[in-house]
Amino acid sequence: MKQGPRPQDLDVAALRHQARRLARADSAPWLHAEVATRMAERLGYIKLKPARVLDVSAALGDSAALLRQAYPEADMLWHESDVDLAARAEAERVPGWWRRLRGGGSGRIEALPARPEVDLVWSNMALHACADLPGLLGQWQGSLAVGGFVMFSCLGPDSFVELRPLFARNGWGRPAPDWWDMHDIGDLVLKAGLADPVMDQQRLRLTWPGPERLLSDLRALGGNLSPLRFAGLRGRQWRARLLSELESLRDAQGRLAMTVEVVFGHAFKAAPRLAVAAETVVSVDAMRAKLREGRSGG
Repeated sequence: MKQGPRPQDLDVAALRHQARRLARADSAPWLHAEVATRMAERLGYIKLKPARVLDVSAALGDSAALLRQAYPEADMLWHESDVDLAARAEAERVPGWWRRLRGGGSGRIEALPARPEVDLVWSNMALHACADLPGLLGQWQGSLAVGGFVMFSCLGPDSFVELRPLFARNGWGRPAPDWWDMHDIGDLVLKAGLADPVMDQQRLRLTWPGPERLLSDLRALGGNLSPLRFAGLRGRQWRARLLSELESLRDAQGRLAMTVEVVFGHAFKAAPRLAVAAETVVSVDAMRAKLREGRSGG
């Protein structure tokens, strides 16, 4: 019997559509710069000074300057799996200072796992828009040199929870995927072969003066990727109803308020362990030879 989608699953067609739209935006999503700064502050806790850094959220993660500031001597590389986001990242990096630093190149890694391996895989606010998280984490693990580390951030399942009852009472399906929580991501990091994952989260309370501004900002972050979202056409009447319903989110100060949960994590690539067989086979001749050595040595 075919099972329905999990709450964490994404609609792949919607994901592709939103990637094309975001690739044409004038700037990276407004929240990503703030999260990138908070994530970069955590680099001070890592003693390793990477010689090769791979940014796998190059188009929308807004992290290039922060990474260059943290590791001015490192070789800066980037990867985007989506063709439109890759084109955006390429256009941003080839001109000016990046071309001079790279000697005319853009530092692009065409496919993962990266070769040669890198010392840091960096991903800011991208994992929640990944349709195959276990597969991507495996690619990261394969891209890292032994002793290297990954550092990432993404939206958590408590983001925009205030919209759930609003959508439910109107029969509009889910307003967003549930996304993976930090404990599940930590488990997937371990299954991918990475070691010592450290996970935590921050909840941000965001406010807006009115519903139009709120919707504009949410659209800048990306659309609804849930397979369980409302499947019908959404016209002017629906939009007017949504704007009216959003008024219920006003707080005591009269501002519309919502929660964003940001999950942070990092993990290392440890040296591979030698496989030890559960059963050891020793031939009779080898045992006899060992016994003879023992008697002669006595």
